[in-house]
Amino acid sequence: MDSLRELYKIGYGPSSSHTMGPQKAALRFLEMYPGAERYRVTLYGSLAATGKGHMTDTAIEKAIAPTAPVEIVWKPDVFLPFHPNGMLFESLRGEEVTGSWTIYSVGGGSLANEESRLERRDVYPLDTVEEILAWCDANGCAFWEYVEQCEGPGIWDYLHQVWEVMCAAIDSGLNHEGVLPGGLGVRRKAATYYVKAKGYTASLNSRGKIYAYALAVSEENASGGRIVTAPTCGSCGVLPAVLYHLYTSRDFREIRILRALATAGLFGNVVKTNASISGAEVGCQGEVGVACAMAAAAACQLFGGTPAQIEYAAEMALEHHLGLTCDPVCGLVQVPCIERNAVAAARALDANIFATYSDGRHTVSFDRVVEVMKETGHDIPSLYKETSEGGLAKLRKREQK
Repeated sequence: MDSLRELYKIGYGPSSSHTMGPQKAALRFLEMYPGAERYRVTLYGSLAATGKGHMTDTAIEKAIAPTAPVEIVWKPDVFLPFHPNGMLFESLRGEEVTGSWTIYSVGGGSLANEESRLERRDVYPLDTVEEILAWCDANGCAFWEYVEQCEGPGIWDYLHQVWEVMCAAIDSGLNHEGVLPGGLGVRRKAATYYVKAKGYTASLNSRGKIYAYALAVSEENASGGRIVTAPTCGSCGVLPAVLYHLYTSRDFREIRILRALATAGLFGNVVKTNASISGAEVGCQGEVGVACAMAAAAACQLFGGTPAQIEYAAEMALEHHLGLTCDPVCGLVQVPCIERNAVAAARALDANIFATYSDGRHTVSFDRVVEVMKETGHDIPSLYKETSEGGLAKLRKREQK
């Protein structure tokens, strides 16, 4: 499996697959074919269907336009076989194509093609939770200790940086108000939810703050703010909300939060390696569902769960998101994405509580749920996988007629 540095990416919203990935690909193509008179980028499938709402064209133009003119071609009805988020980059001299490159944005800001996945660093010899659990049992270690053994002690400096960005996104989101860009007229709610939460006691106060923190990060993402993919931009609010709430309400030391981040990343990495975290490929179960599993694992560890209980919490969180579609209204990472982050953060804590009441033994393993998630995602029609052609997005189009 890759390093957690490739899962937790620090960048700007609103979409890891539709903005971060394409911009990275554009910069790389410029390095491969510099000095062209002009460039042409053809976007396919889901990338084209929701690219304008996700500002894909803006991200590519920011990378290429300072060097040479760039033309964006949209082909939402053409799906390349490797992945729904396909891109064809071409360098041109007059009408002559002097260079071309087909690449795919496969989720979480990562790039891949048919030959090999780019930027891959196999730092983990084990890539299933079952194998990692066996290693933990044999060595008397926790999940985070496996991360440290594979990544080296330098991973804690990186996770400290990740945590700082997550906290900053919450703080910024709680202090911003107004309408989010994009034309839907969605107002920021994080500040209001946070204020209202303070008026309640005990459990309602806790739940309200969880919502507020998740809304804060997701609203920052929707406005193009600086966030961490966890595992994607569209699901970036879940894990920070859970960790920040526990950090501020339970007085956990930062090192324990960083260890929880490591464990959460390990579970996200397993899904990324064996299935997908791309909404265009498997629907929102691969984004918010995986984020919920990561947050549940992190919370369970913080509350003293055993490795078996942590695995159970993550499994439950992902299992109960199976089949979740990705149908963003107008191609924006706003409806239903922002609210979905808040609800998933609360469900992550529920999964943690349920698992810690148990002895960790259960029927369906996390690895099996990952397999089923992949199968389910491939069975879901493409109009429900980040194309804005079905579900809530289709309903909105019908209302506008």
